[in-house]
Amino acid sequence: MPAPLSIVIPTLESAPEVAALLSRLMDGVAEGVVREVILSDGGSTDDISELAEAVGAELVLGPAGRGEQLRRGVAAARGTWILVLHADSGLPEGWVAPVQAAMTDPARAHAFKLAFRARGLAPRLVAGWANLRSRLFRLPYGDQGLLISKELYHAVGGFPDIPLMEDVALVRALRGRVALMPAVLTTSAARYEAEGWFRRGARNLWLLGRYLAGADPTKLARSYGA
Repeated sequence: MPAPLSIVIPTLESAPEVAALLSRLMDGVAEGVVREVILSDGGSTDDISELAEAVGAELVLGPAGRGEQLRRGVAAARGTWILVLHADSGLPEGWVAPVQAAMTDPARAHAFKLAFRARGLAPRLVAGWANLRSRLFRLPYGDQGLLISKELYHAVGGFPDIPLMEDVALVRALRGRVALMPAVLTTSAARYEAEGWFRRGARNLWLLGRYLAGADPTKLARSYGA
């Protein structure tokens, strides 16, 4: 029986980050869980194609735009389950076991707990809010990864073709059917460190509020710097 899990990663000028992520994904290949890795690229000029060829990943090409890239990547997936990860995600050691456990519950999607690759109080507070938001409001963001059966993904309409908030749109379509796995995914703190932790956090909340109020995601993407 083929392995059940397709990994989908949107990429754009992110080959070094992807290389680090792929090294950890090999654990899932070795344990017979990962069927394929799909890199959905939005027009990179780096060596992403050489990297994909070197590790046997499938490279899907098309215009940039996170929602559109994710839709293309999932459309190419052959697994019965999809794990969507950002290029700068860092999977924890032993990640395969909680993912396998989550795949026994196809009625829900699943996300990781979040931590930043940074030290100090501010990273802990921002990650703590993300994890609290995920538990209380069932609203994880894309930087927490998303594990979902292909059947459930299609049942709720999949990722919309929008440049920002595609993760929020899909999670809202799930209507609370999202659970946190007992494993922590790390993510880059670069944007927070560049802008300031609380300034960036407040900006993200403002953008979320505007989106929920009906703002155009294309305009929000320009504000976000996506």
